Amino acid sequence: MLDLKICAGCGDRAEVPVVVEPEPVLVCRVCGHRRPFLRLPMFALTGPSGAGKSTVGPELARALAEHVVVLEQDVLWTGALREDVDGHPAFRSTWLRMAGMIHQNGRPVVLCGTVVPPEFEPLPERVFFSEIRYLALVAEPESLDRRLRARPAWREWSAERIEEMLEFNDWLRADAANLRPPVRLFDTTHATLVETVAVARDWVLDGLAEAGLVRPA
Repeated sequence: MLDLKICAGCGDRAEVPVVVEPEPVLVCRVCGHRRPFLRLPMFALTGPSGAGKSTVGPELARALAEHVVVLEQDVLWTGALREDVDGHPAFRSTWLRMAGMIHQNGRPVVLCGTVVPPEFEPLPERVFFSEIRYLALVAEPESLDRRLRARPAWREWSAERIEEMLEFNDWLRADAANLRPPVRLFDTTHATLVETVAVARDWVLDGLAEAGLVRPA
C-alpha cells in the first residue's frame, strides 16, 4: 500500500499517523503493524500568483530531473477539495499524502503553489516528511498588479482577487522571516527567468545536500 495513511497489515486508515523515531517506522494504532518508510524533505515553491511559480516550475523540472519530482499544486484544486475553509485543509492534506507516496520512490517533491507554513505544518500528514522547506517568489506591488491584470479573461482575475493577492504578497514580504519555519524570499520584479530558476535550483540542491541525498557542490 503506497498510501502512508493506510495500514498494510489490517487496512485501517489513520487520521493521525503514528511514527516511531528514529527509523522512522509507521505504527498502526489498530493492529500494531510496523512499516518502515522513506522520510524525505519536501520543497514548497510558493508566493503570490503572478510572481513566477508556473514559469519557473517547468524549467526547474528540467534542471533537476535526476533528483526531484516537480508538481503543480493547482491540478488538484477541484471538486470537494475546494472547500471553503480557512487554509483548505482537505486540499493540503491530499497533497501531503500524494507527496508522501511519491517519496517512497526515492525522489523528493517540489510542489509549486501558493502555500505557507501555517497551512502545512499543523496537519497530521506533516509527519511523513523530515522537513518542508519554503521559497516564496514575490514582486513589487506595481509589477505584480500589472502581471495579474494582463492575464487572459478565462483566469477570472477580478479586481477583488487581485487586491487579495497583493495583500498576500505584502504580508509575505513583511513577515516571511517570522513564520515557522521561516520562508525564504526572492523578488522577481527585475530578475530574469534564468536568474530565478538558478536561485530555485540552488535552494533545492542545498536542501538535498543537507539531507544527504546529493553530494554538496
